[in-house]
Amino acid sequence: MPPTSASDAAAAGALSGGAARFRADLLALSGRAPAPEAPLALAVSGGPDSMAMLALASAAFPGCVVVATVDHRLRAASADEAAMVADACTALGAPHRTLAPISPIKGASIQARARETRYFLLEQWAAEVGAPALLTAHHADDQAETFLMRAARGSGVAGLASIRARRESDAKGLILLRPLLGWRRAELRALAVAAGLPFVDDPSNDDARHDRTRFRALLAANPELDVGGLAASARHAAEAEATLAGLADRYWAERAVVGEAEIRLEIADLPREIRRRLVRRAIREMRTCARITAPAFPDGANIEALLDQLEAASGGTHAGIEARTRATFATFRPSPPRRSL
Repeated sequence: MPPTSASDAAAAGALSGGAARFRADLLALSGRAPAPEAPLALAVSGGPDSMAMLALASAAFPGCVVVATVDHRLRAASADEAAMVADACTALGAPHRTLAPISPIKGASIQARARETRYFLLEQWAAEVGAPALLTAHHADDQAETFLMRAARGSGVAGLASIRARRESDAKGLILLRPLLGWRRAELRALAVAAGLPFVDDPSNDDARHDRTRFRALLAANPELDVGGLAASARHAAEAEATLAGLADRYWAERAVVGEAEIRLEIADLPREIRRRLVRRAIREMRTCARITAPAFPDGANIEALLDQLEAASGGTHAGIEARTRATFATFRPSPPRRSL
């Protein structure tokens, strides 16, 4: 049906132009158009950002879109919000599924636990429907907030890279794509309105107990903290991170000797950042070989004391792995069991 008013025509034009931009952004990010037989999987929460992505993807790739909404069951309204997304998908002809955790999300750091659960459910769903990629609606404002939060915590290059536009998922063969990192929050909200799609504002976004809420307020109150500039800094950090990761991979291939009981690594003449990455990798791989699962060893674990010990030609223990300096190389072995008294 043709537009019935000037405002309808303007809305249709905005959506058409936005769809063309979205298509170009996604193709640049993924390197290829979605195959007709491969669904384009979207994570849609019901907020204005993800509803805008739903409208853009449906217009740019008609007939390809499938959608999932995670009901974390942390708020009474969450089931209604998932139903709202399902109704919008029905109107757009996009298959929809609501995902929910089997057991309640609870405990400390509930936002982090909810995020882990959300990605686990979404990645599992995307793999089930045969999607090669999962799209989320992170945008430039999210990127700027994340960059500021991590800079305030003293993050290194990997942390300052913030939200990656593209990364490998934990689900085998699945890629996570963020095609809206060049878009602003306000323009996405306007697109959702133009598309005539309903949306909800998550009340947790206004909860000052959360770090992100406080940094969002900081950005709003200080326009000299340019969102575009901060997002660009995150992008530059991501480029530097990719370069450093490539160098570390090359040095690993050249200098690591991996055995079932020991890893030997030549690191003495390398810059500290490269040593940091290689030592972390040696610890991870030795833990895998030895089936060590506790204590935890997260990606950003602080190993500065161990690096200092290795540089001083001694060694130490970290995350169940004993590291020692031997002549020109370092060795990594499972820590011996403690002697009982």
